[in-house]
Amino acid sequence: MSVKIYIPGDSGALAVGADKVAMRMAQAIAARDLDVTIIRNGSRGLFWLEPMIEVETEAGRVAYGPVKPADVDGLLSAGLLDGGDHPLCLGPTADIPFLKRQTRLTFARCGITDPLSLEDYRNHGGLAGLINAVAMTPQAIVQEVTESGLRGRGGAGFPTGIKWKTVLEAEGPQKYIVCNADEGDSGTFSDRMIMEGDPFVLIEGMVIAGLAVGATKGYVYTRSEYPHAIRMMTRAIEIARKNNILGPSVLGSLHAFDMEVREGAGAYVCGEETALLESLEGRRGVVRAKPPLPAHKGFLGRPTVVNNLISLATVPVILDKGGAYYRDFGMGRSRGTIPVQITGNVRYGGLFEAAFGMTLGELVDDIGGGTATGRPVKAVQVGGPLGAYFPRELFDTPFDYEAFTAKGGLVGHAGIVVFDDTADMLKQARFAFEFCAIESCGKCTPCRIGSTRGVEVIDRIAAGIEPEKQKDLVADLCNTMKFGSLCALGGFTPYPVMSALTHFPEDFRPVPMSQAAE
Repeated sequence: MSVKIYIPGDSGALAVGADKVAMRMAQAIAARDLDVTIIRNGSRGLFWLEPMIEVETEAGRVAYGPVKPADVDGLLSAGLLDGGDHPLCLGPTADIPFLKRQTRLTFARCGITDPLSLEDYRNHGGLAGLINAVAMTPQAIVQEVTESGLRGRGGAGFPTGIKWKTVLEAEGPQKYIVCNADEGDSGTFSDRMIMEGDPFVLIEGMVIAGLAVGATKGYVYTRSEYPHAIRMMTRAIEIARKNNILGPSVLGSLHAFDMEVREGAGAYVCGEETALLESLEGRRGVVRAKPPLPAHKGFLGRPTVVNNLISLATVPVILDKGGAYYRDFGMGRSRGTIPVQITGNVRYGGLFEAAFGMTLGELVDDIGGGTATGRPVKAVQVGGPLGAYFPRELFDTPFDYEAFTAKGGLVGHAGIVVFDDTADMLKQARFAFEFCAIESCGKCTPCRIGSTRGVEVIDRIAAGIEPEKQKDLVADLCNTMKFGSLCALGGFTPYPVMSALTHFPEDFRPVPMSQAAE
């Protein structure tokens, strides 16, 4: 029986040489005439160990990493195919602490299956949710999702069931499902990992959404910076279509649903649902005024569900296990699990899926292992470039939508970026304004002009020009942007700016001339 060796084909692993390891492994196997099958799986999300390879043994999978091409011969000589001991051996994959502490629901198969093997997907529980959904009424599907408590994982946290119910009840000759996979936040990569490591789960989730609201067409909108993910998703859609998961008769039923991938240019503002729809329709990504909501008049003026990729990829487990099962995880109004992406100046960077409720301190210090430099953690930005900077004094904040809002922050797309004590928070505040100015679609004045003025005011603080007066001006400017902007780009830019100013005031004091000269 052929031994299976898993070598990730995920972009994160490719970036550190996974293809070279796979090529060298294939050469070494051929030279030794070994009966081995190499499977290019997705990443498990332990990126400090990539390329991490696994071998299937009688006792389960054994992991090794990080592996370089030069390590391959030594691994084979040490008994890799039997899970033999070696300095790079990490032991049974399931026992690695970073993985063992997780609750993987959305990412249950990612890194385990062959991403493009539908048989592998079925053997690991795939399509169970869709099979259930085909036999249910649209109202029953929506009720199950509503009961689960699933909220938008793109950042807004809006209840998915309510959005679906609105589209279900909307009148229209054609309805659409749009997956927002325009993952532009700093420190985020969960969408990409699903597209590259378990694309069928997204397809299944989108088909279920279509059945729930009466939509027969779906689009995955992603960015040009994700060429590998686009190729994987496109191929998976072709496979799904050939196997009647997509097409005029979903799983032999009377329901029709088909989908395709659409590639955007990578404008950050296209992460906002109405700007995304403008781009999807072939126009410049500019935010639309609301109402009307996309649920009533979305893509091509038709009722449209616009959900984040992680929201849609979570739907299959809900339809498989039931809404009550999913709701039992989490805390407060934040139900289920959240894939936290731990990045920045951190020792153990990667994807950690867990139920809502873990504290920020646990995620940064315990799971992430503190800073990679070994210096003290100064700040953590949660929720992308528009997220607030949290100091250590707020590390007891549980990962929960309402808890973060109460502390002036955002969960967002659940990206965590760690900074050590060398970070200059004045420069970080300036970057927030600058980022907004560059990425603004230009439609509303508070965002378009306010961000540019913000850069100028921060520069005056740095220069020591009436610093207290300038700080008051920053606060006033942020207030205008927060409540006057048309979308979250201008509306959320105040979060990083004001949190930096509030929690790190020492960084906003002008440098004395004597120190500046040094």
